[in-house]
Amino acid sequence: MIRERMYRVIFESDTRAGRMFDIVLMALIVASVGVVILDSVNLVAKRYPAVLTRLEWVFTGLFTVEYLARLYCARDRRQYALSFFGVIDFVAILPTYLALLFPDLHALLDIRLLRLLRIFRVLKLTEYVAEYRYLGRALASSRRKILVFLFTVCIVVLIMGTVMYVVEGPGNGFTSIPVAVYWAITTMTTVGFGDITPKTDLGRMIASMMMLMGWGVLAVPTGIVTAEMVQDRQGGRRARGLRCPSCRGTGLTLADNFCRHCGTALQAGPGPSD
Repeated sequence: MIRERMYRVIFESDTRAGRMFDIVLMALIVASVGVVILDSVNLVAKRYPAVLTRLEWVFTGLFTVEYLARLYCARDRRQYALSFFGVIDFVAILPTYLALLFPDLHALLDIRLLRLLRIFRVLKLTEYVAEYRYLGRALASSRRKILVFLFTVCIVVLIMGTVMYVVEGPGNGFTSIPVAVYWAITTMTTVGFGDITPKTDLGRMIASMMMLMGWGVLAVPTGIVTAEMVQDRQGGRRARGLRCPSCRGTGLTLADNFCRHCGTALQAGPGPSD
């Protein structure tokens, strides 16, 4: 009974206690990452070394208790321990203990920033579930289009980089084709570090064309993902009106895993509306 209650609080967020647990966890993660960042500032680290050390051990202790609690109440402990978040949970607390046992490994403390990845757990909060699913489905649906687009961009920057290598030459900083391709990438993405610049009129004309092309290049993947999100949202609206088989609540979609009214797991999907 206790294990099941702990599971619902720690792994689910369809209850008030579960939502509060996720919110507190997010606050602890952000605060611990802030301590890691402050510890990297020499002025702060030299002035408040004891305070930073105590705070780090407090956060490490809390995250250790949380990790052990997850292992205790997980329905499949091995599956959780080897899952993505399970590994992140373990790696987030490991560096502090390793630095205590092996002082030479103090540099590993920077790995504590992996705790920031644990914030993605908060995406399971009720108010973010729909948006998270829309974005995930849109990215999954558009992955082939984006891969084709990126492959085309790679071909373009390779060709344009080679052309600039021929036009400008080593005398103007384009010492090799890889260097010229690096320039083409920074130009097309509108980054423009300025460490390599064309000197000839023809090179500047080619650079101008690539700058203008960069605007369109940046807009294409955004348009692809946006179109998939709109299509998915329209499909979700058409599927609304489904009913929960437990509480008979309406307004559910085929994408819902839990009833938003009673929290019942919808493993087989919500039933049709009357």
